[in-house]
Amino acid sequence: MGARPSASVPPYDGNGSEPMVCAPCLPPAPVQPDNNDRHAAALDSAPDLNGHYTLAEAQLQHLTRQLPWGYLLLCASTTALALIFHGSAPALLTYLIPLLIVGIALSRAIYWFSASGQNEQGEAGAIRQLRRITWLAPVVGGVSELWALSLSAFSSHPHHAYVLVFSGLSLLGILFCLMHVPRAAVAITLSVLIPLIVNGLWHRDLTQIAMTINIVLIAALVLRMMFDSHRTFVALIRSRRALATERQEAERLNRENLRLAHTDLLTGLPNRRSFLARLESLIEERERDNRAPLCIAKLDLDSLQPVNDAYGHEAGDRVLTEAGRRLMEYQHKGVFVARLGGDEFGVICDRSQTEGEHMLRQITTRLTQPVNLDDIQLRIGCSSGIAVYPDHGTSANDLFARSAHALYHVKTNRRGECAVFNAVHEVQVRDAQRIENLLHTADLARELTVQFQPIYDCRSMTVSSVEALARWHSPLMGDIPADKLIAAAERSGRIQQVTLHLFEKALAALAMLPSTIDLSFNLSSEDIASHGTMRELISMVLATRQPPKRFIFEVTETSLGRDLDLARDVLGRLRVLGMRVALDDFGTGYSTLATLQDLPLDIVKVDKSFARGLDSSSGKQITGAIRNLAQSLGLECTIEGVENAAQLSEAIAMGYRYAQGYKLGQPMTLEALLSSLPGTLGAPVPGTLARAIR
Repeated sequence: MGARPSASVPPYDGNGSEPMVCAPCLPPAPVQPDNNDRHAAALDSAPDLNGHYTLAEAQLQHLTRQLPWGYLLLCASTTALALIFHGSAPALLTYLIPLLIVGIALSRAIYWFSASGQNEQGEAGAIRQLRRITWLAPVVGGVSELWALSLSAFSSHPHHAYVLVFSGLSLLGILFCLMHVPRAAVAITLSVLIPLIVNGLWHRDLTQIAMTINIVLIAALVLRMMFDSHRTFVALIRSRRALATERQEAERLNRENLRLAHTDLLTGLPNRRSFLARLESLIEERERDNRAPLCIAKLDLDSLQPVNDAYGHEAGDRVLTEAGRRLMEYQHKGVFVARLGGDEFGVICDRSQTEGEHMLRQITTRLTQPVNLDDIQLRIGCSSGIAVYPDHGTSANDLFARSAHALYHVKTNRRGECAVFNAVHEVQVRDAQRIENLLHTADLARELTVQFQPIYDCRSMTVSSVEALARWHSPLMGDIPADKLIAAAERSGRIQQVTLHLFEKALAALAMLPSTIDLSFNLSSEDIASHGTMRELISMVLATRQPPKRFIFEVTETSLGRDLDLARDVLGRLRVLGMRVALDDFGTGYSTLATLQDLPLDIVKVDKSFARGLDSSSGKQITGAIRNLAQSLGLECTIEGVENAAQLSEAIAMGYRYAQGYKLGQPMTLEALLSSLPGTLGAPVPGTLARAIR
């Protein structure tokens, strides 16, 4: 089809004259049928099949397939009538005029045959063409009829009837060809019938008048049928148009939904789904071709949580948006970037390991440049982990997991740097996978145990509470560290069973401990996010009929997850029931004064790294400041990692009431703990330390 009509040309009403309102439509590309299959191509492009054409275009499409046969019919009738009157009429009427009519008709038939199935004019061109046909039809019909009637003056009575037959049959044939252009059909009917009627009345020949009346009635009937058929045709085209419009809208919405499904709304970057799809596509290409290297990186903004805490989530969103904008700067350099969720981004770099690592270090440096928020300048750290195809894996999931593991290693050991997955990481991944596989078949009730580390009250130097620590002894791998147990349980979806089994064993031990000793139990992020787990833990506490204040649930800042509102609600419910909440490892994450004020806490446990710093003046000042901060908020304060008498003395001098550490008491079994507790007063601090602090 041709170009879309301009706004100045209104849509066509189907009758070859006045325009009417019609829904606009973008015409499809022009059909170029093969010479051996022109008719099939024309049918395939028919407007009533695809609904892409306007009414005027549809009429012209049908007309281009029908009108050539009308012209051929005119040629045949003209030739036949000329032969009948050959010899009885002048040469002008039997040779010259018929040749002129046949020549024009043949040329038009050839033109319309060549245009069959094609319409490159658009709606405006179709309207002009139909109007031209509407005016041309009565001219052709009138000239042909006047020529035929002029022959009757030189005819005998039988030959005169041939003129009427010529007129009637030619008219009927032309009407069928103009079926979908009613105004042209009416015009040519009038141009033929009016001269015919006038001629009959002029000669007052009853036979001619009777035949003329018969032709008029037949023409009227055909026109009536034609108008009925045309109304059906118009309704069909409009319904197809409406359906095509709905389909186009549905396709547009589908494309928009597809775009949204693969786009992060905040940054405008591709999302996690799009990232993995792109990675899989690139890997498939390389598997088929030359297995060229490909770098995959997972990036994490290191300091976004403090921004959210200090300036609000709106500021955090602006930082993420700016990070996304900076990442987009690299898209034209063979880099595909996406936001994976939260403050994590993914990067696919179509380069070798050396080039990719260099590019990713540039990206990391760019992300760490200051961000200006109104009158505030923020500097956000960025850590990244890299995996390389095919060295570190040949599937999207494996490469993504290895880049995530490299990122975890960086954030744990060298925050703010960029690391490539290596053999050490590979061993860790294999161990993690093996542990996870073992966990699926483990007898948790038998293999899981709990040990207890005492927490001392520095005023009375007795055990005030014990922290329950998970232990897993696998028959196949032996003792497995608690952090690996929890990580594997979270990945495998068995964290709820692990938590409940451990808590059940801790409750059994609590029943054997003196009433002066409380129980401290650690919760993971999955525990806090699981309503079922928290309901079960609360039910188990209430079933013991122990005072709720004997139960302390410890959470780390990372275990609170990204949904602080949910964590606040869960921890608040525990406090309403009388249980206490402790924030563990304080000082290692992004905890701020706002965090301590916002969360429902009772206890702050200062990370062991601060105890090791008590031998310096700066370390003492920081540790003392934390104690003063907790006291000002009405929170109890426990210092962890106390390993010698000097550290304990400094902590007591600063006002720390509770202390925990290997020198005070290492994790031990329930039996060992009970044997160290004289009576029900709690265990005194070990003798060497007691003498040192006196």
